Amino acid sequence: MSNVLYYVAFAMISILFVLLVFVMVAWRWWMKKMVKGIGKIILTDSYQENIMELMPGLRHMGIQNMLENSLRAETGDVLHRPLGSSKKWPHLDPITFIPAQTTPFPIDGDEEVDVKVTIGPKAKKPMEIQIPLMISGMAYGIALSEQVRLSLAEAAKNVGTAINSGEGGVMPEELDASGKYILQFSKTEWSKEEEKIKRADMIEIKLGQGALFGVGGRISPKNLTGRAREVMGLKEDEEAVIFDNFFENQTLQDVKDLVEELRNLTGGVPIGVKIGTGGKLEEDLDHLINLGVDYIAIDGGQAATLGAAPILSDDMGIPTLHAVVRAVKHFEKREVKGKISLIVSGGLFVPGHFLKVLALGADAVYLGSAILFAVSHTQSLNAMPFEPPTQAVWNQGKYKDQFNIEDGVKSAEKFLTASVEEMKMALRAMGKRSLKELSTKDLVSYDELTANMIGIPYTFEAWEDKPKEN
Repeated sequence: MSNVLYYVAFAMISILFVLLVFVMVAWRWWMKKMVKGIGKIILTDSYQENIMELMPGLRHMGIQNMLENSLRAETGDVLHRPLGSSKKWPHLDPITFIPAQTTPFPIDGDEEVDVKVTIGPKAKKPMEIQIPLMISGMAYGIALSEQVRLSLAEAAKNVGTAINSGEGGVMPEELDASGKYILQFSKTEWSKEEEKIKRADMIEIKLGQGALFGVGGRISPKNLTGRAREVMGLKEDEEAVIFDNFFENQTLQDVKDLVEELRNLTGGVPIGVKIGTGGKLEEDLDHLINLGVDYIAIDGGQAATLGAAPILSDDMGIPTLHAVVRAVKHFEKREVKGKISLIVSGGLFVPGHFLKVLALGADAVYLGSAILFAVSHTQSLNAMPFEPPTQAVWNQGKYKDQFNIEDGVKSAEKFLTASVEEMKMALRAMGKRSLKELSTKDLVSYDELTANMIGIPYTFEAWEDKPKEN
């Protein structure tokens, strides 16, 4: 028997060896034949029949435009594109910080840097956070799964910052898990309970956002399933409705009355308003300032959401860079800088972006897409390669039940910690011991238009050529 097994094994090894040799010898012949055949088709077919017609066609139209037009042709419906606009907006990259090397000198690496922030300093109960980064309003049910929301809430608490509820449901466990909680008062029927309002550390009246602006919407029962429906108080076959306005025939006085009502109900926590940034930004800011708010959150044109019509994401709004510069200038003109807090979001992905926006005059930053990819981290691989990574985090995602909350907490917490440490390192490199010392005087730009618009030095010109401020 052993001899038989020996001969069988030998025969199998011999066959495998012959096949290997054949592959090694024949693959070059096969590849050459295939390339020659395909090449002849490409090089001889007329343009009208040539597959390479796609090259100039895609360069002309773009792969994304072709894909989205195909989806429009397939469904006949308005598209709902996730994760924001793909267009190249003017942004923060041409701006750089000025390092301290000869006088002043850098701060020693073991010295602590103060990055604490107070939102709504004039409110009866201002909100204090340990870092200038907060988690933006990514709604439970409408967007994120229960697991992801709980992960983000606990991570925010662990690093001493705040999380925004978004316009979805508010789970009791999320309120318990979070440290500082921002309740987004949205144009919905849910999340308006007095108990939840009184537990919030800050209230945000959502008039708009950068990817959708003030547009409402309807979510069918098949696109909003699970426990979220119960938390939001929806009946079995009831649509989730996000209204276009809070009141019928809405006026600014209605919104002002709402601000006062919420301030009285909460006992004086900061009451603010969130808007998407548009061409009449100063006019919008004037209206909000006159409402008597404690803070204003502005969402630039690069902002994302679960799904917005491309025409809203791509063809409305203004860039975050333009918005923060204009908003800060208008705050100074209205003499409310330092009295009304400014929170900025939209296309801010890395510590350099966060710190530059703060240098331009923002008081704090909301993180959306960046923290979403951070919290999912390696768990996004549960969905890949056959589904997009967001299928691991959406409430309707195919892989949401595989999401591990503890791993999500660790990933989000590490991301926030690492980001803040990088920002502190940059501040030390500029010779600063506190975030409060940072300003536009610490910035230059290698883009002349950007430099002129912001009022910072252009890097092609010598520093001494710039007029000195008194």
